[in-house]
Amino acid sequence: MTSLLVDALVTTGPLASVFSDASVLQKMLDVEAALARVQGRLGVIPAAAATAIVAAARAEHYDVTAIAAGARRAGTPVVALVDALTTRVAAENPSAATFVHWGATSQDISDTALVLAIRDSIDILSRDHVRLTDALIAMSDRHATSVMMGRTLLQPATPITFGLKVAGWYGAIDRSWKRLTAAAADGLVLQCGGAAGTLAALGTRGPDVAEALAAELQLALPDAPWHAHRERLAAIVTALAIYMASLGKMARDIALLMQHEVGEVSEPGGGSSAMPQKRNPSGCAIILACATRTPGLVASYVTGMVQEHERAVGGWHAEWPTMADLVQATGSALDASAALIEDLHVDPERMRANLDATRGSVFSERAQMALAAALGRARAKALVTEALAISRRDDVTLATALGRLPDAATALATHPDVLAGTDDYLGAAETFRLRLLRRCP
Repeated sequence: MTSLLVDALVTTGPLASVFSDASVLQKMLDVEAALARVQGRLGVIPAAAATAIVAAARAEHYDVTAIAAGARRAGTPVVALVDALTTRVAAENPSAATFVHWGATSQDISDTALVLAIRDSIDILSRDHVRLTDALIAMSDRHATSVMMGRTLLQPATPITFGLKVAGWYGAIDRSWKRLTAAAADGLVLQCGGAAGTLAALGTRGPDVAEALAAELQLALPDAPWHAHRERLAAIVTALAIYMASLGKMARDIALLMQHEVGEVSEPGGGSSAMPQKRNPSGCAIILACATRTPGLVASYVTGMVQEHERAVGGWHAEWPTMADLVQATGSALDASAALIEDLHVDPERMRANLDATRGSVFSERAQMALAAALGRARAKALVTEALAISRRDDVTLATALGRLPDAATALATHPDVLAGTDDYLGAAETFRLRLLRRCP
């Protein structure tokens, strides 16, 4: 049961609607109705019975509370739903009631309804993914020349551009989305197997019914029912987790760059109930809260894949809440990510100031490489280490410190760019940025 307050950070309105009681109930009824329609067309059940079943398959006709109570007795809501559907059909057409749920089993209805819910969810996620990636591309282009400090193991490293950093976020998110859509294309398939996965109750018409039902619901038809084989949905689960982690990596970077002592970016953020001066990384908090939940959900799903024989006890029963939570958490993180990037403030001047505050120490690799060509690697390393010590002691730049060492000054006489401490030590940053954005080979 969704709680607006408890679940405020881990779902969105559209996704909460997909997994609402009314929506889930209607999806199960949609499967029952589609089954009746195709069976009526194929002559498996009387056409009049199909018409009566379809007419009764409307969620507003049924008591969700009663069906939920029945689920606790039967281990699935489908049994109670089929009973209620049969009763309603019988009230209008007693002979038609015989053909409700004809030849199907509860898991056929539950699994196919879940697939329909995931499909609707992917459509919702797709819209926010486009928002996010469009915003990332635009931001990367705006800051293609905004030089900032690279950071490795949370310590200052050689310069990069903020445009490259953003393109890195984009690349990971884009690749993860492609994995997710590929997993969905493979995994969103019909479930129609009957009691033990053979459709024996339908005689020789079983494959015809399954094929027609897949077409009716616009789902792919698998080679065979998959009641106890859950790897397709597991691939969607893991792809969602990878996508979520890619969003989380971006949020972690932004939260760190927002720290007061760094201050290179800022989101509009949320206020504090106690400290008016604060601008909290509220968007990052939502993304990281959702990412924190993900590993446990994935573990639950994968654990449940080890199922018994042709129909499991408990494994597939656990999937609806696990999948619903994971899909909604992903959607919440994605919506927050799109809003975050669309409104993120970037401060190139602060990036420059933080780079300058290193007194050129981030160019030590550049100096060492230039010195090594003339003096050898060992001597170059010794000179740069000595220069760094002078820089820290005397609060001077690395270039100034190198200039005080005769061997270094002589060797670097032909490398004024090193001694000047300029920040054009960017290597292939722009090439990599453009490649990540799919702009060049």
